[in-house]
This record gives sequence, structure tokens and C-alpha cells, in this order.
Amino acid sequence: MSPLSLLICFLTYFSVCNGYASAVPLDGELPNGHFEESPHPSNLKKTVIIGKYSLPEWEISGLVEYVKGGAQPGGFFFNVPRGVHAVRLGNEASISQSVNVSPSSVYSLTFGATRTCAQDEVLTVSVPGQSTDLSLQTVFSSNGGDTYAWAFKAMSNVVKITLHNPGVQEDPACGPLLDAIAIKQMLPFNYTRGNLVKNGGFEKGPHVFKNFSTGILIPPKVNDPYSPLPGWIIESLKPVKYIDRKHFAVPRGLAAIELVAGRESAIAQIIRTVPNKSYNLIFTIGDAKNGCHGSMMVEAFAGKETLKVPFVSAGKGGFKTAILKFQATSFRTRLTFYSAYYHTKLDDYGHMCGPVLDNVIVFPVA
Repeated sequence: MSPLSLLICFLTYFSVCNGYASAVPLDGELPNGHFEESPHPSNLKKTVIIGKYSLPEWEISGLVEYVKGGAQPGGFFFNVPRGVHAVRLGNEASISQSVNVSPSSVYSLTFGATRTCAQDEVLTVSVPGQSTDLSLQTVFSSNGGDTYAWAFKAMSNVVKITLHNPGVQEDPACGPLLDAIAIKQMLPFNYTRGNLVKNGGFEKGPHVFKNFSTGILIPPKVNDPYSPLPGWIIESLKPVKYIDRKHFAVPRGLAAIELVAGRESAIAQIIRTVPNKSYNLIFTIGDAKNGCHGSMMVEAFAGKETLKVPFVSAGKGGFKTAILKFQATSFRTRLTFYSAYYHTKLDDYGHMCGPVLDNVIVFPVA
């Protein structure tokens, strides 16, 4: 390979330079990640895709449907907010794609996913040696905009990403609906000077779809060793939501976290401290300018100290800053934040929302 070819390969991330079939950008959609490139009509039996390689760029297994958004036979309605088409995974069905990656790097997947039939639908997301089972029981966005992120560490030059429906429903076509899939390499980052909190402004996070977003749900950290939100632990029953400035009101910078499930939605980080030394914890709360309204309260914990911060939201993007002084009792101190109440949008009681958390800073008191 000539020097010019090597340079082009480095700049464009085209995997064809390495002899692979797919081209995966560092931060963007997977090939045909929005499923708008359709199977050939001869490979469709009504909505069911016939043939393992009939969905362009993807390998399928089991009953996979290629559907349009809108009303469906049998009284269903599929929301496909990011385009026209989506795929639905029936009983034990899956789609997969091999992508070119850098070994030992951490990547996050962002994907639109929602249940279509039963309350207990589950989506298994995996690469070789790593997987997670994602419960789709709770619908956070009534318009079909639920989007999730999951992170993994690449163990080779190529990984096979698989999204699988492990469930078996009475209707064999029932299962998760997928309408967009993207990947992002999570580059290493350093502490911000004067702040003991990693990624305190939530500027490092998963890929955000540009044309439509209701935020990205970061699932609870149960067994997953890697996080699409570097530095933070989701240590609750429900996810938190990663929001961006283009689609929401963010107090500072490009991104923030929305606590969308009351006390079931908690975010934490363990920082290094010096025993018996005093510290200030400063953070900002507000609303995302998304119609979330009412009396909010964020509870913060640091060491043995607790602070309840009230905030009355008009749903128009206001915010306020709070300070909690605490004394460290060990070399490690856990910071935890959660919303005291449950909230929904003013004009849509099926859309869960909550207070925004941003700009978390900890520094020693002189």
C-alpha cells in the first residue's frame, strides 16, 4: 500500500483499506444504520425479510420484519421518528454487523429501541465476550423516541455487533423495534484542572442522532464493566437520560443529564479524597426546556452529608447552582444524585422527564 493510500485510510477510517467490507466512521451511523436501504422486493414476504443477507449491510437470523412507521395491520402503530423504515425482531430473532475497530479501545453504541407488544420485552446487545440484556418494559418517550446506549471494549480489529430478541411471545412477530444504530469511539480524557470529578460537565458521552433526539437512556450499571458515560455509575433500577444542547436546554457546555425516573434514577461517582479534609461540591440543576414542569428536587450525597435542592420548573429552561460542603472520611468518597419526585411532560403524561444535572465540581476547601 502506497503512503498516499495509507494517509487516505487514516483520515477516512475506510475499512476497505484493510481489506474489510464495511466502513465505520469514528462517530456516526453504522452502514444502513437507519434501515432506509431496503431489501429487494423479491426478498420480502409482506414485511418479513427472506434470506440471511437480504437486509443491506446486515446479517439476519429468525423472523425479522422490515416495516414502515404508522398504522399497522392488527391495530398496531409503529413510531419511527428518525426516518421511514425500521426493523422488528420477532421471537429469537437477531440482526448483526461486523465493524472495523481499534483493539483495546472502548466504543459505545447508540440505538433507537422500543417494545411493540408485551410489557416484558428484552433486547440483548452483544459483541463477542460481552453482552447486556436491556429491559424495554418502561416506555420513557410516548412518541417512540426511546434511545439507548451501551459500551464495550474491542478485543480485536473486527467485532460482530448483534442485537437479539431472546423472548418468545404468543405472536411470533412480537419484539423490539429498532430504527437507528450508531457507534462512537470513547477517546481517553483527563481531569479538568481544579476539579476532582471526572467528566463533571458530561461532555464525554455517546453518539447523539442529529435529526431527532429525545435524549439517550444510559442503562443501570449491573454487570457491564464499561460505560457510555465515562466516569459515572448509573446505580439505580432505571436509566438516566443523556441530553444535548441542540435538542434541549443545557445549563453549561454541550450536554447534561436528565434524571427521568425519580429515586429509581440515580447517578454516582467515586472520587479520590484525603481523610478529614473538607471539600466543596458544586453542581447545577434545572429543566431541559422540554415541557417538564412542577416542583422538582434533586438530592445530593457526599460523604456523610446530604443536600436537598428544590427547583420550580416552568419547562422553559431555567437553572440554579447549589453548594454542599463535606468532610471526607476515607481516601474514596462517593457522590450521588437523584430526583426526589416523578415527573411527566405538561402536554404528554406518557413522556417521563425530570430535573437536569450539570457542571459537577469538587475541590478542597483551603
